[in-house]
Amino acid sequence: MTYDPASLEGVPTHGRERIERMKEAEKRGFFTSDLSVNEFLLVKQAGFDPLGLVVGSSIYHIGYQQSNWSQNQEMEVLTQAMYHARELAMTRMEEEADQVGADGVVGVRLEVGRYEWGEHLAEFIAIGTAVRHREGKLHRAPNNRPFTSDLSGQDFWTLLSAGYRPVGLVMGNCVYHVAHQGLRGMFKQMGQNVEMPNYTQALYDARELAMERMQAEAEGVQAEGIVGVQLQERSHGWGSHVIEFFSVGTAVVPTTEDHQIPTPSLVLGLND
Repeated sequence: MTYDPASLEGVPTHGRERIERMKEAEKRGFFTSDLSVNEFLLVKQAGFDPLGLVVGSSIYHIGYQQSNWSQNQEMEVLTQAMYHARELAMTRMEEEADQVGADGVVGVRLEVGRYEWGEHLAEFIAIGTAVRHREGKLHRAPNNRPFTSDLSGQDFWTLLSAGYRPVGLVMGNCVYHVAHQGLRGMFKQMGQNVEMPNYTQALYDARELAMERMQAEAEGVQAEGIVGVQLQERSHGWGSHVIEFFSVGTAVVPTTEDHQIPTPSLVLGLND
């Protein structure tokens, strides 16, 4: 979808009021954040000031797609729905960050929620802490959107200290139908230790599609690589043979040619 830094078209009235309150509070040096104490202090040490919690949300109706009982196949209608809903949530979060003058959003979480009052509805939420570089250094993504990252505050500080910076949270997904096994095959394999090549191939293909799409997004923002990759597997209530693989990570670019890795320090926990 088209990104408009001046737009709040998808943000409800109370969301716009919250942004205006954030702007007024920021003038007084007040902010809100879901960062832990350690993360907050390390983000500050990295040269960034938190501006406030920014949120993007989309309640999306997930359509229906008929599958072939005996065939491995991608459910393209469902794949597109799950991706587009997350993209809407991410874009609205980024637009909120732009409204408060942020360079980026750290500690981003992407969540999917279901509600009893809507069997085919799901809420997609993107939430994180908007930050601005204290010295005004450019840290936005190459497409001039605020950078986004799901790294912890500790990992964010380590990344910057080593001469890299995040440019965006990149993702790829694939909703896949895994074919059922026929009765003949089930009886043939009963009581044996044997690989199920049909299932192996299906899950392998679905993971590969999700990973490839994530990598394509990273190339689109001119990243050198992706760190902190997570590969999640969920069914979202579609049944045991329809599953989504969701791949997400932080795309990064180098800021220096010489990457000095900070020396690790020994920390002993005093909790029992």
